[in-house]
Amino acid sequence: MASSKRDYYEVLGVNKSASQDEIKSAYRKLAKKYHPDNKETGNAEKFKEATEAYSVLSDENKRRTYDQFGQAAFDQASGGQNPFAGSGFEGFNFGGDFGDINDILSQMFGGFGGSSRRSSYGPRRGDDTLMRIRINFMDAVNGKKVTIPVSYDENCKDCNGTGAKSGTEFEKCPHCNGKGRVIRQTQTFFGTMQSESQCPYCGGSGKLIKTKCPTCGGKGYSRVKKDIEINIPAGIQSGQQIRVAGKGERGANGGENGDLYIEVIVSEHNYFKRDGNNVHITIPLDFIDAVLGTVITVPTVYGEVDLKIPSGTQPDSIFRLKDKGIKELRGNGYGDEYVHVEIKIPTYLNKDQKRALDEYKKATDKGDSFFDKFMKNFKK
Repeated sequence: MASSKRDYYEVLGVNKSASQDEIKSAYRKLAKKYHPDNKETGNAEKFKEATEAYSVLSDENKRRTYDQFGQAAFDQASGGQNPFAGSGFEGFNFGGDFGDINDILSQMFGGFGGSSRRSSYGPRRGDDTLMRIRINFMDAVNGKKVTIPVSYDENCKDCNGTGAKSGTEFEKCPHCNGKGRVIRQTQTFFGTMQSESQCPYCGGSGKLIKTKCPTCGGKGYSRVKKDIEINIPAGIQSGQQIRVAGKGERGANGGENGDLYIEVIVSEHNYFKRDGNNVHITIPLDFIDAVLGTVITVPTVYGEVDLKIPSGTQPDSIFRLKDKGIKELRGNGYGDEYVHVEIKIPTYLNKDQKRALDEYKKATDKGDSFFDKFMKNFKK
């Protein structure tokens, strides 16, 4: 029966004339990408596939056999079984012909016989968590204190998170003899493969609780639900986060909690529009005020201020109010407010208004209207 496995050269992404250095380089990249310890791109099946391909192509004798007979020679030698079945890949310690692979993985992952093992059962910090809250626009401008409900696990103070009475009532784990790791050996056509993994009974600590802590019942923690007050600083923008230390996920083996990050979502204002620390607002202006000029009172995020509109103000004019924008989040400066003028023309005039505009029109010399001037220039 033909093998369903992919071609080993295809697996490593090299051609059949590839040198040993090219084969090793290709395997290093794939091993780093797919190793199960890689939380982002780890893939045990692809890691096993790449390691199997490298174990053959990195050995000149096996490579010649593979080039001549293909996968069939190895399927027959292994009885049609996957030589990596049941190996676990949780922590390799290769024997036989796997020394080179072990060296490569040790360089990338810090060695499977040293600190990486110990870190699995030492105190580990918990993961950070994220929650979102929504505030209104003016609360983001001025800052605010808000109270939010949170739930998190807190290490038991009586046992320091160990779950053992007084934090000391332990005994050596009989399943791993206190080592925290268990080893399995698997016979493959490549030789003897050792698979090492964390002891499932003691969680890798090498010890079991002899007497449970009476306060937490041996869990090492208690669930806490409480309201906490959060200070939202003036000037915060939508999407920025506030860190609350120690209110994230529970740590392991007595490790400290992760942190809670609160992402602030700022609702839009009906009139103010934020651009960095600057604020924009559009105001309607009577056409007569734009012609004659006036002083108007305009809103800012800190209250109302007077704004002088000069005579002859044109549509879409923009006026700047210095330091009337939003305070810098990490500083003492302020942005500016930009007032956009939208000149309005009435759709209805009473008799007095019509009479006054007729007088204005009569006072304008013939040929001096804006349209008349346009037509003169157009006909040149």
